Amino acid sequence: MPTLVSIKDRSPRWARDAAIVATRGFGLATARSRISPDFLVIGTKRGGTTSLFNYLMMHPGVLGLYPRPRLQKSTDYFFKNYDRGTQWYRSNFHSQVFRDRMSERLGYEPRSGEASPYYVWDPRVARRAFEVNPALKAVMLVRNPVERAFSHWQERVHNGVEPLSFEQALAAEEARTEGELERMLDDPLYYSEAHDWYTYRSRGLYLPQLQNWTSVFPADQLLVVCSEDLYADVQGTFDRVGAFLGLPAVTLPTTKTFNASRRLGIPEGAREELTAYYAPHTQELGEYLGRPLPW
Repeated sequence: MPTLVSIKDRSPRWARDAAIVATRGFGLATARSRISPDFLVIGTKRGGTTSLFNYLMMHPGVLGLYPRPRLQKSTDYFFKNYDRGTQWYRSNFHSQVFRDRMSERLGYEPRSGEASPYYVWDPRVARRAFEVNPALKAVMLVRNPVERAFSHWQERVHNGVEPLSFEQALAAEEARTEGELERMLDDPLYYSEAHDWYTYRSRGLYLPQLQNWTSVFPADQLLVVCSEDLYADVQGTFDRVGAFLGLPAVTLPTTKTFNASRRLGIPEGAREELTAYYAPHTQELGEYLGRPLPW
């Protein structure tokens, strides 16, 4: 079972920078012989995307981004680096020769992929991902939208880009993001920080995001996982995702949570308002998925 060891743990910064430059150059030079991703973990923001991707990276049959020791989870290709083209994107994955050798050693075909919580939120990504690989499978995590919104706000505050209180940020969301989606749809290369950073309320409306993906991909190529199920039963949820990706079951060496933040209490007024706001949307989502949701 591979362990999560990064270059940072063993090399000085100058050596890491030199290694990144060298491997990117080699990846680009050999891009035509490299594979496309088999899967994407597409979000949601603050829903366990980082944890799930790290668990998948512990599976001996999962290939992350090239080179693997960097343990980078995302290329940001489909929204920030789309102008670099498909050859650049393929340069971030392993070669077909390497994959074939792994297949011989494992006795089954490994899977390659990446993860970004923005992939399900940007409506342009699904079509772009389909063009890269029509057989690609996507995994989306959905979390209690009230808890998700507050956790998202906490992260923005921690990163120094959110000066407003949670209640103020909710009230300002519409004004902050006005016209951003339209600009994104008009300009294929436009990345909107406001659409990414400050969409605390709207990002919890999961059903339109799922329907955007199923309008492009067959429904059986999208797996929806509740974040609460992942947190409550890491191994069981990991097994379910692995089966969806066509991987044999393995036991995780750790079930710790990655990228967790210190939990603070949501202001009661905001909690009540958001709970009422999301109630009909949650019911509609549950009906769409055909199962009750754990919030």
